[in-house]
Amino acid sequence: MKKNVGERVANVLLVEDNPDSIFMTQEALKEIKSDIKLFVVEDGAEAMTFLHRDGEYKDAVHPDLIFLDLNLPKKDGQEILAECKSDDDLKTIPVIILTTSQSEKDIMKAYSHHANCYITKPTDLDEFIRMVKSVLDFWLTVVILPGWEDGQ
Repeated sequence: MKKNVGERVANVLLVEDNPDSIFMTQEALKEIKSDIKLFVVEDGAEAMTFLHRDGEYKDAVHPDLIFLDLNLPKKDGQEILAECKSDDDLKTIPVIILTTSQSEKDIMKAYSHHANCYITKPTDLDEFIRMVKSVLDFWLTVVILPGWEDGQ
């Protein structure tokens, strides 16, 4: 997958507690054969620790993109989204809601917290791979992300 600037590796954070969804995302990245470093955290509290680079994540990267499930233990995805978008250090990271929920209430709440997009997870692996490829093509080749314009 071509990057929008140079040969920079993209850092993607997946916030997901479902082992099947984690596996499908990992498989999608293998299938795409992209130069993406995937980081996985399995609950909302761990996500915020990673994003704030606290504790065991003191050396964590600043992700270029976040895939965020809504239904998470300890802190739900809506809370994480609201915290990210109100934090000056995190608010510019695109947050892709990737969830099973098709609830209009969840969709409206996510967009009111400034989600960059809301996607319902496909359950078929081939469809899931196509969706991940499409999302990554857009966010990592079409869009210029903060910090990418100078090839950082």
